[in-house]
Amino acid sequence: MIRRAEEPVAPSRNVLGGPLKTCSTEPMTGFYRNGCCHVGSDDLGVHAVCTEVTAEFLAFSKAAGNDLSTPMPQYGFPGLKPGDRWCVCAARWKEALDAGAAARIVLAATHEKMLEFVPLEELKKYAVDEGE
Repeated sequence: MIRRAEEPVAPSRNVLGGPLKTCSTEPMTGFYRNGCCHVGSDDLGVHAVCTEVTAEFLAFSKAAGNDLSTPMPQYGFPGLKPGDRWCVCAARWKEALDAGAAARIVLAATHEKMLEFVPLEELKKYAVDEGE
């Protein structure tokens, strides 16, 4: 696998303080396309939150200018469908939260950087996991 120069090599932590778990490899997600929601200095979008996308979230994201449901084979992107897990930009997830369209999240696979955007108690309301 080709790594971007700034890809984090130190272990990343999740919002619960444990090791960051894999979000998805089918489809392959993450800013670094390694299956994890690692955040590095070159990830200006802060792709920190591991979501389990819903039709409502996909529609919201598309309306906000980020179409995640349409396949783009030229970029190796299959397009997402409800139930897929995907590392989403922290600010976009917060925007969806404020609009009542937030997707569920996987706490164990959500990078601790997300805590700069949303408090843990709020994130727990949307958790699909126990954070183990």
